[in-house]
Amino acid sequence: MKAIVWTKYGPPDVLQLQEVEKPSPRDNEVLIKIRATTVTAGDLGLRGLQVPVLLRLPARIFLGVIRPTRIRILGQELAGEIESIGKDVTRYSVGDKVFAWTGLRLGTYAEYQSLPEKAVMALKPESISYEEAAALSMGGLEALQHIRRAALQPGHKVLIIGAGGSIGTFAVQIAKHFGAEVTALDSTGKLEMLRSIGADHVIDYTQEDFTKSSKTYDAIIDVAGKSSLSRSKRALKQGGVYISDHAAKKRKRDQVQSWTDNLAFLKQLIEAKKIKTVIDRTYPLDQIAEAHRYVERGHKKGNVIITVE
Repeated sequence: MKAIVWTKYGPPDVLQLQEVEKPSPRDNEVLIKIRATTVTAGDLGLRGLQVPVLLRLPARIFLGVIRPTRIRILGQELAGEIESIGKDVTRYSVGDKVFAWTGLRLGTYAEYQSLPEKAVMALKPESISYEEAAALSMGGLEALQHIRRAALQPGHKVLIIGAGGSIGTFAVQIAKHFGAEVTALDSTGKLEMLRSIGADHVIDYTQEDFTKSSKTYDAIIDVAGKSSLSRSKRALKQGGVYISDHAAKKRKRDQVQSWTDNLAFLKQLIEAKKIKTVIDRTYPLDQIAEAHRYVERGHKKGNVIITVE
């Protein structure tokens, strides 16, 4: 099969299209023919080993000390069709259309991926494309986790920092679904898009410092990990909640178990037309280095999708 192989740590050009062995599903696995995947900030961080200093040694031990040897294919989100199943699989059938998050297994920059049937995976909503479904499996999940941790109630005022990205665009829409009054903060070029998906108010961070405004919020959710609690406190109401993407990555294992249920919830929201995937650009698999370069510039609106034919 064709796959984008990660040959060494470095710039986008380290991603090379190669022929590799097609995986075979184990007894408890399904083999998915991938139709779409995504380029996320996490993929960029792993590609160049641009991770927090304290995580660099563990990352090298996990991935490969000098170059990536244990995991050679990046990518965490997919949507596709089940081509074959192991003999013990009961949840899925051949021909099922699914979307999934592979986590640290990675491997979605390829034509095929094998996953356990109990992976974070669900049937794809019929009403959306593979491209739209692929981004749900991590961006949607992360956004839903943040919104649920904030315990938003109807009428609550929430500020979402980094609202124009993969996670942020879903967070805006999910917060609106729960009845919150949403203020979305991002750069100038993303503000009109944020209004179009339901943001009640927008802030251009290049022009305005939200911490110097008199407006306060019941919750501040920083999906980009760019702020700090100490700096944001003055914009929080008494008893308000501050959530940062960096802190959210320190999850308990039992939270991961609920992600399959959360995928099902996101599917319901999609089918009810309460949320949608915002797609900025789409690239074919053989142009994935260019897709990485585009995401690296930091201006994408929503999601960058990779189609796999």
